[in-house]
Amino acid sequence: MDFNVRRGSPSSSASSSDHHHHPNSSTPHHQNGHPFSSPSPTSDPMHSWWESISKARTRIHILSSLLPVDEESSLSLSSLADTDRPARSLLLSSAAYFLFSSALSSPSSGSGDDPLCQWLYETFLSSDPDLRLVVLSFLPLLTSLYLHRIHHASSSASVSLAGFEAVLLALYSSETKARNGKPITISIPDLSQPSLYHSPRNPIKSNPNSAGSQVNKPLVGVLSPPLEPQIAVKSTKRACIVGVALDCYYKQISQMPSWSKLDFCKFTAVWAGQDCPCTSDFDKKPEIFVENNHGFKNEDGFEEDQRVKFSEIENVTGRVKNLDIENDNSKDASLDARIPLPWELLQPILRILGHCLLGPLNVEEVKDAASVALRRLYARASHDLVQQAILATRSLIQLDNREREAVKAAAATTASAPGSNANTPSKAKKPEILLVSK
Repeated sequence: MDFNVRRGSPSSSASSSDHHHHPNSSTPHHQNGHPFSSPSPTSDPMHSWWESISKARTRIHILSSLLPVDEESSLSLSSLADTDRPARSLLLSSAAYFLFSSALSSPSSGSGDDPLCQWLYETFLSSDPDLRLVVLSFLPLLTSLYLHRIHHASSSASVSLAGFEAVLLALYSSETKARNGKPITISIPDLSQPSLYHSPRNPIKSNPNSAGSQVNKPLVGVLSPPLEPQIAVKSTKRACIVGVALDCYYKQISQMPSWSKLDFCKFTAVWAGQDCPCTSDFDKKPEIFVENNHGFKNEDGFEEDQRVKFSEIENVTGRVKNLDIENDNSKDASLDARIPLPWELLQPILRILGHCLLGPLNVEEVKDAASVALRRLYARASHDLVQQAILATRSLIQLDNREREAVKAAAATTASAPGSNANTPSKAKKPEILLVSK
């Protein structure tokens, strides 16, 4: 496939992928002249399975030839291709992720002839869902590099970003085709009508002379308007295209590895801007204690522990700072690297952070990084006076505080229970059953 882009625009590569094919590419021939048309299904499931395995192995071998790895790393990538599910093995390999991230973070990456962007583009066009997940796992890094170089361009060296834009357009075009020109809507419950869970205080009485259709008419909210096809990343459509690409990431976030989620939280904290006192508006302030001969007493005279109880979020902030959350892959990480965050870009960001913060299977590092990123976004929204962002970030921060307080209370109850032993496994609690009347 000819990945070179005319005039720094990925339109030629995105629209002519069905006319030019790279000799080493494993991308199948697209039907109907559309780069995202899936190949015709085969009647033999064994043949289809083996074709998927062969395609994934080919993509891994091509990737190993593009990465500047040593002999040990090369053997590690080759071993991924020899597994029963090579694409899944590549997705779950932290070593492969960090090798690719290091190569993609090169100052010369992102151009129209960048082989890594070409690999991402052709891999996403494949019909293998696991290979597409591999491409999505690198989206936080690609998005961070692209947005940083767009909004903090260096005057000394101007590098084309057509490679990054081609990958983003591939994701955008795929989502445009999936939505089929329809908006994303949700049904909003009418609180004036009774439901299973509540009875309205002042129900609206229907007029017997009217048809009553307005009372029972469901309310519909539009989350995302219909998408228009785009052949290039224009400045007026950049936030929409990147936001749709992040929405594709959110749809598969349950299958994303933890290191990809952690990178996204770290990059979001950098996008929001430098730290400020507004980030601790929802955190409890430590009480002031006065030391006496017997220990510590507060201003009311009640005895407390001899150690001051600080807020839980301070410990979270300290742990995240140990992860070098301030260090971006760019050289200007010490400066303020904030970027514009319109609502069409901020909305998928908050969805992803909400999963990273409240997902029950996420590791603590991801939850802590999401907690700090949300507080940075709240501070940013407070300074920019964005009402939607303030309301959304406040809600997530309050949920985070309640969750952490509940965990601390449960741990304290378990520790203070008579006869409790930390080494004794607790009995599993039966799941609650919600009774619903028919």
